Amino acid sequence: MKKNKGMIVGFLAPAVIIFLIVFLYPIVRTVMMSLYKIEAVTDTMDLWTFVGVQNYQKLFTTAIFKTAMMNIVKIWLIGGIIVMVVSLFFGVILTSGIRGKKFFRAIIYLPNIVSAVALATMWLQYVYSPKFGLLKSVLNALGLHKLAQTQWTAPENVFWALLLAYCFGMIGYHMLIWMSGIERISPDLYEAATIDGANKPQQFRYMTLPLLKGVFKTNITMWTVSTAAFFVWSQLFSSVTANRATIVPVQYMYMQIFGAGNAVTERNAGYGAAIGIILCLCVVLVFTVCNKFIKDDDLEF
Repeated sequence: MKKNKGMIVGFLAPAVIIFLIVFLYPIVRTVMMSLYKIEAVTDTMDLWTFVGVQNYQKLFTTAIFKTAMMNIVKIWLIGGIIVMVVSLFFGVILTSGIRGKKFFRAIIYLPNIVSAVALATMWLQYVYSPKFGLLKSVLNALGLHKLAQTQWTAPENVFWALLLAYCFGMIGYHMLIWMSGIERISPDLYEAATIDGANKPQQFRYMTLPLLKGVFKTNITMWTVSTAAFFVWSQLFSSVTANRATIVPVQYMYMQIFGAGNAVTERNAGYGAAIGIILCLCVVLVFTVCNKFIKDDDLEF
């Protein structure tokens, strides 16, 4: 028995040590940092100034943080609806026995292989370009000349241009998650429904959707995590300094920790840590709500 205990400890110890160092320690340290004023993230603890919850109080009274949170909520909600609906649409089509399934799946997933920097640059330089952009050419070809003159990266339009580009890059990833769930559903269920007289729309509404509750929960969780970490797209669609039309919490956190030219003149890593804690709590809240209201324990595949 003692040998077995020693073996168990020997196998568990590396995993526990890695968990403590890689996961638990950074979380505890970030929570601690959020209660201090820290000029540089590399400062030793003797240089930290304890301020308690002042960083959090300052967050909720700062206009730029409120704007950043509102932007990320719009990206999460509006972008989430677009991505979930379109990716589910593609997922259903590609699992319906269509010819060339592998080809179309690869084409739709392709944007996820390309780096976010390259993809955002492509949209900015080759799609939204006011001189030779693809969008301008398409609109002119359709006779929509007035709409073709729209400056898509102007301050009043840049957020929606950013949202469209980001959704385009995320559809393929979530489509694969939908497909994995749909392919788990037994074909026998659809055959029985067809024999009973159910058409395709009825099968989708009363069979496919209810059986995808667990997959929907997974998709929402993954979308929330990726949205909370939204940074590269906002940074590339912004000017050199902060752009309130596209600023998001992670970008604001980056500016607070590392500075951003004349946009942020005083660095405070503790303030940035507080932003990170707020984002983490938002993700946990969404995950908790999903688990509370989306139950799939009683479903059988």
